[in-house]
Formats: sequence, C-alpha cells, structure tokens
Amino acid sequence: MSNFFEAHKDTLFQAVKTSKSRDYWSAYPEIASGKIYGETAKDDQLAEFEGILGKPFALGQPTNSNWTGSEASPYGKELGVTYEDADPAELVKASQEAGKSWAKASVEERVGVALEMLSRINKKSFLIANAVMHTSGQAFMMAFQAGGPHAQDRGLEAVAYAYDAMTQTPTEVTWTKPQGKHDPIVLDKKFRVVPRGVALVIGCATFPTWNTYPGMFASFVTGNPVIIKPHPMAILPMAISIQIGREVLKEAGFDPNVLLLAADTADAPKTKELVTADAVKIIDFTGSNTFGEWVRENAGDALVYTEEAGVNAITIESTDNLRGMASNIAFSLSLYSGQMCTTPQNIFVPRDGIETNDGKKSFEEVADAIKISLDKLLGDPARAAAILGAVQNPATLERIDAAGKLGKVIRSSEPVEGMNGARSATPTLVAVDSKNEEAYMQERFGPISFIIACDDIDDAIARAAGSAKSHGAITAALYSTDEAVIDKAVDAYAWAGAPLSVNLTGNIYVNQSAAYSDFHVTGANPAGNASLTDGAYVANRFRIATVRRQAAMA
Repeated sequence: MSNFFEAHKDTLFQAVKTSKSRDYWSAYPEIASGKIYGETAKDDQLAEFEGILGKPFALGQPTNSNWTGSEASPYGKELGVTYEDADPAELVKASQEAGKSWAKASVEERVGVALEMLSRINKKSFLIANAVMHTSGQAFMMAFQAGGPHAQDRGLEAVAYAYDAMTQTPTEVTWTKPQGKHDPIVLDKKFRVVPRGVALVIGCATFPTWNTYPGMFASFVTGNPVIIKPHPMAILPMAISIQIGREVLKEAGFDPNVLLLAADTADAPKTKELVTADAVKIIDFTGSNTFGEWVRENAGDALVYTEEAGVNAITIESTDNLRGMASNIAFSLSLYSGQMCTTPQNIFVPRDGIETNDGKKSFEEVADAIKISLDKLLGDPARAAAILGAVQNPATLERIDAAGKLGKVIRSSEPVEGMNGARSATPTLVAVDSKNEEAYMQERFGPISFIIACDDIDDAIARAAGSAKSHGAITAALYSTDEAVIDKAVDAYAWAGAPLSVNLTGNIYVNQSAAYSDFHVTGANPAGNASLTDGAYVANRFRIATVRRQAAMA
C-alpha cells in the first residue's frame, strides 16, 4: 500500500473541515508566482507545452492503432496534437476490467491516490494553464487560476465530500442484541463501499478542467473507474491530467485504465455510444440543454449529474454607489468574453429609473452608466485582452451579430485591438422592453447582455426569478438599498434555486464561485440537476454492502 494517504491527510482533513465551516481556504495557491511553483516553472512548463504540440500524445491506453484529434487554438496558434483512438466499446471493456481491483481498494488507498494526483497536477499548473488557454480561449492568468488551482480545489472538494460520506459507516462492528435471560445474539458485521460501475464524464470546451474534475474525482474515489470524454476542441488539458493520474495509479499498484481518455472529433463523435453503453452507470455532463436532455433520456439506468445552460440575471432597484455598481457589472459582463456559465445576461431595471447616490437616474442613464464603465474597462487594448481572452467558438460571433437586431444597441461589440489572428469580441449591450421575451428569455451564450425595462421592481424581481425557475440560472444579483426589497428577492431566488449576490461593488463578482463555500448550481432549476459540490453529489455514487457472521463464542 502506498503512503499517499498519510502524506496528504492533513490537506484532506482541512478540506473536510472547511466544507463544513464554509469559510475561505485553498489548498492550491492561485498566485502564478515562481516563489510558490518554482522560479523556472513558468518557462519550463511553457517549453513543455510547446514540446507537446504537433505530436501524438500517447497515454498507453487501449487503442485501435489510429490517432484522433483536431483542436485549434482560438488565438490562432497551431496545436496539431493527436490522441490514441479507441472504439467506445473497447474503452468501456478496459474500464470494467480495471475497475475490479480498484473497487476492492480501501477508502484510504483510493483517496490517497486522488490526493497525490491533485498534488502533482498542481505542480503542473503552468503547463495546464497553457493547454487551457489555447483550447478554451481564456486569457493566460484566468487559465492559470480557473484551469489550475481553482479547478484543483473543486476536485479536492469532491474528494473531501466523498471521503466524509464513505466514512460515515464504520468498516466493521460487533453487533450485540440482548436476549434477557438467554445469551445475547452477537454478530460480527463488515461494511464495504461498493461502486456502481463505469463512470463517464462529458466535459465542455470553455472550462475543460474546472467543470470536469468534480465529477471525475467524485466517481474515482468512490471506487468507480472513470472514462473522460472531453469536448473535441478542448482535449489537451484533460489528457495531461489523465496522464498524471495514470502514473500515480501505476505507482500505487493499480491498473492505470481506471482512468481513460475518450478523445474524438466533431466529425466522428463517441459520446452517444458511451452514454448508451450498458456498463456505464454514472454520467456527469456539462453542456447545452438540448444535449443534456438527450443524455438524460438515453442514459438507461445510469445516474446522471448535469450542468446545463441558464439565463442569469441582475435586478437593479437602487444603489448607494452608482459608479461601483456599474463598474462591477461591466467586469462581470466582460470576464472571459461572457463565456462563463455564471455570466449575467439579463439586467432588469424599472422603466421609470432608480434611486442612486447621485440622485434619480432614468432607465437610459443606468444603461449609459454600464456602457461607460465597459468603455473605460476595455479602453486599453492590453487590459481588454487580459480580461476578455479569446472567443472559443466561431458560432458565438454569429450570436453577437444576431443580438443587435433584437433591440436598441446601447453598446456594440468590436474585435480587440492587437489580438491579431485571434477571435475576439467586446460585450454588446442591447436595450429591450420586458414584453420582448423572445429576445432575452433564452441563453445567448457569449458577450451578449440585455438591459430590460420593467414596469416596477416587483415586475423586475418576478421576471428575473421566474426566468431562473423556468429556464435555469446559476447566478443572480440584486442592487437595492431597501431591506424589504432585498428580503423579497432573497425569497424569490431561493424558490427559484439560484444563489443571490447582493450589492457587489468591490473586487468580488457574481461570476466567481468559491470551492468549499459556494454551491455551484443548486440542482433546483433547469440549469442543472446537481450541485458542485454537496453531499448529494457524491453519496449516491456508491452503496454499502454488508457481511454478517455469527460471532465466535468465547
């Protein structure tokens, strides 16, 4: 048995403790500093990334001897990486076989392997950052933080919840039932964590590690072998992660096929064959409502955990800091070109305006304040590039063009100066009337936002919370100086299953979701049926098998 659990148990126990206190803590520093990760780590791992490009990326897993992959960087950089191709049925078969010994491993052995894997992934954060940047389009610093330490914390969070759930039951106990004048009944009982079977994790293109690690590690530590099916345009970050995991599995004496990569292309997809495979018993999916619905309908008896599309909203009733509010909203709309599942899309404002510290402001003046903040924030091309990154999918640019026809354009989208060869777009802001639901009551993914004129604040809250309940929402925000209005919104959003942020004006944004503290997605509206991460996310990935024996008489 490896000593991985002993080496990392303090980190595990702190993660378990913090998930209960809900306070701030991070196991993996988000600062991209040589003092933390090694003075030459940034340059060394950039060179390592460059050395991967244009070559086959071999994991040593089952293959049909072909190679697959067609990733292209949104920044225009040639990638040219290919991966071992394999038929879905062969991957599932190999996963089942590898899972036999993995299922019999102790909780501590499996958790130890996961913790060592996360530790080694953390040490490769600069390498993964480059891979995330050039597949997702995130700017480098965001790719480092969100693709590296923040994603690793989400993975550790899943491990912590799973460990806590699995250790609620003792491994063995002597059970004694008194029988009055007769000898008691004494049984020796053993309790064993039993996995469900092959787990499939279907990743997305925009956050290839952040959205994949939770499901992967939750299934992995509960004893299920895992097949990762990344988005065909964002394979490399997970290929690197799986390579590290397979190395740790080998060192611990397990079949590395406990972790497998199912690489494919948009022209030759593998997802549907994997979803419908009888042996697949757990599926984690991040993506569109349309395909999410297909997965849920065709997954057979597999457990399905989804994060799908939503329509996130901001409601404005009043503010005591107009400039701070407008600046905060502008950054939230701009970060990663609006390609976050947490980005606000709809801004609901009473048509007769709002009260502010600068006096009463009309609907048009509120819209103009947000536009001015966007212009200031993105006025410097270098800063704009660092905030916006690149646009992952060309289809997003088409959506931006179409959005301008849906209402009055307050701010038009433009390419970012100096980002030559990259797909780039600043946010567009479109004013519409609340009656024009066709425009705003669906997710329009990308840097597209609507400022919506409502009858009054009650109408605004009802529409914002109602859209969360009917169409899904992962975030919500409110600006108000009236506690009665805040209380009304708190209740409305609680019933709509969307977490609410109130009066954010500083260096914290509605887009951000903190591991160990924030529940990302609630599972209570159409934006997803599960939360990253809570007890329900892990507890049903395993069952408990019991063995009872008559105790030997003394």
